[in-house]
Amino acid sequence: MNGGDEVSAKVTISGHPGSGTSTLVNGICKTLNWQKLNGGQVFRNMAEERGLSLEEFSLCCMDDDSVDQSLDRLLVETMVSDDSPEIVESRLAGWWAYKNKLHCPRVWIDVSERVRAGRVVNREGGSIDEQLNLIRERMEYDGGRYTQFYDIDINSHEPYTCVIDSDAMAVEDVLIRVLQHLEEFN
Repeated sequence: MNGGDEVSAKVTISGHPGSGTSTLVNGICKTLNWQKLNGGQVFRNMAEERGLSLEEFSLCCMDDDSVDQSLDRLLVETMVSDDSPEIVESRLAGWWAYKNKLHCPRVWIDVSERVRAGRVVNREGGSIDEQLNLIRERMEYDGGRYTQFYDIDINSHEPYTCVIDSDAMAVEDVLIRVLQHLEEFN
């Protein structure tokens, strides 16, 4: 799947928080026996190591841009390395592959805010309205950061080879569509 002899990520999976990327990646890993790097899990682990909730850690990152930038550098370095896992999952993974000219499928999972909020409530608790507010605040902050530091419009689908609107799709159908895209990609 990669052009030439270089070794790098075979696919990137991206989407806003709550879009189902982790569920999708787990399905791909199980089906293809692939390894993954989950940027969101790395972020959650960093928060846990510091004894902070995700919201508290996000606020710390707002005060110290170097934390997010170090995570972004780690993802890029991993994606282009000889020992990259087959799947790299993060909101910017598709952009990093695109900007680094990695010849691999770049998948974006598109889901409405309300559906994402419901998924986050199921995973982390809270109410739909609370999660909608947190999602909107984070999207505004992250969108500004991506533009300021990287000249990336996170809502642009420019770098993606496959965009799936999964609001009304079953988990299995999203997985089937992505596996089909992986087979067809050249």
